[in-house]
Amino acid sequence: MHRRLRSRLRTGRDACCVRASATRPRQFPMTILYRGMDRAALDAAYLNTKVVPDFPALLASMQARSATLYEDASGRRDLRYGAQPAQRFDWLSCGQPDAPLFVFIHGGYWQHCAKEDFAYAASGPLARGFDVILAEYTLAPVATMTDIVGEIGALLDYLANDPDGLGTAKRPIHLSGHSAGGHLTAVHRAHPAVVSALSISPLVDLEPISLCCLNDKLQLTAREVEAYSPLRHVGPGAPTVVAVGDAELPELVRQAHDYATACDAAGERIVHVGLPGMQHFDVLDDLAKPDGAMLTALQSIAPR
Repeated sequence: MHRRLRSRLRTGRDACCVRASATRPRQFPMTILYRGMDRAALDAAYLNTKVVPDFPALLASMQARSATLYEDASGRRDLRYGAQPAQRFDWLSCGQPDAPLFVFIHGGYWQHCAKEDFAYAASGPLARGFDVILAEYTLAPVATMTDIVGEIGALLDYLANDPDGLGTAKRPIHLSGHSAGGHLTAVHRAHPAVVSALSISPLVDLEPISLCCLNDKLQLTAREVEAYSPLRHVGPGAPTVVAVGDAELPELVRQAHDYATACDAAGERIVHVGLPGMQHFDVLDDLAKPDGAMLTALQSIAPR
């Protein structure tokens, strides 16, 4: 069941009292939580929006590009795959009958953003002859990680079974996602309807997420960290492209590299794509290009 929002009261300056004194402030030892990092360092290691100049302006630009894509593309908006308000998807058509489906799961650390923010990235797959499914899902703190993982599984089941006769049954599904969506892609790459996967800047180890400020809303349990960290459960799945920008935060680059390496060591068909000079958000510019590195790599390993 989804969690209800709970109000939290804070008093003072982050509940800390500072007393003026002529004595030197007391020094507290640094508590190492993960790979040599304390809480503050972990926060900085994963907060992508803090390292992008004027992120609000960048988000507004992405939203404007997405609005243009919606105006130009044909398709259907806000189709339902479940009873929850956010269990919706957009189906954008490339104009070819029975085209394969390219499912895209947006990021936002499982707690921010919406499918409408990143729809512009669909222009690349559409030009490549895919119909694009833009997935929405319930965000934390209303939903737990278990809920979110289950919702994406329900979407894939819905597309494969096509209970409402939309025409999605028997079409190959190429699953993709960015950041948190890259994580959900890695979790579901073994779904029987998925024939290939594109995991962009994936967060495949949830342990550091559970130890930093991102967990304030997620409230990950130890069981969820273990069960839903794809790096800990590399097994048979669809051929997969793992992509990351070379200019992203080092922890995101490391996670993508570690996952690609682990999959390759397990005998999985993996292509690791580094995107030169690209940071966490402009990696989607590459996806928006039909001849971009990610779609080119996906075509090299994906059945159609």
